[in-house]
Amino acid sequence: MRDWTETDAERELDKVRRACLRLPETNERPSHGSPAFYVRDKKVFVYFWDDHHSDGRLCIWCAAPEGIQQQMIETEPERFFRPPYVGHRGWLGVHLREVGQEELTAIATDAYRCVAPRTLVRALEEPEGIR
Repeated sequence: MRDWTETDAERELDKVRRACLRLPETNERPSHGSPAFYVRDKKVFVYFWDDHHSDGRLCIWCAAPEGIQQQMIETEPERFFRPPYVGHRGWLGVHLREVGQEELTAIATDAYRCVAPRTLVRALEEPEGIR
């Protein structure tokens, strides 16, 4: 059962947008009925979910560097989880109400680095690379 309101969901989605859309050549569009964030409109790096299949979660699923999923779930299971459908590929589930904007931005940036072409990843290092 969910313990959050639609206002909470809107606030958390705004946090996710701030974290994702500041990265080079990213965009948002629906996927499977929820907002998803893409690199060059091709590769998803973050999905936003609010009560996906009535699971009660307000969360994101995101690409993650190798080994991070297991490490985060083992050390902080109240904040992180293995998401369905993409968890077997190492993606990480993040309970949004358990992370602040700065940490969410770092998580989204790591997810971006996992799927973006090398040229865009290199652009992150340049001052004008991040909006």
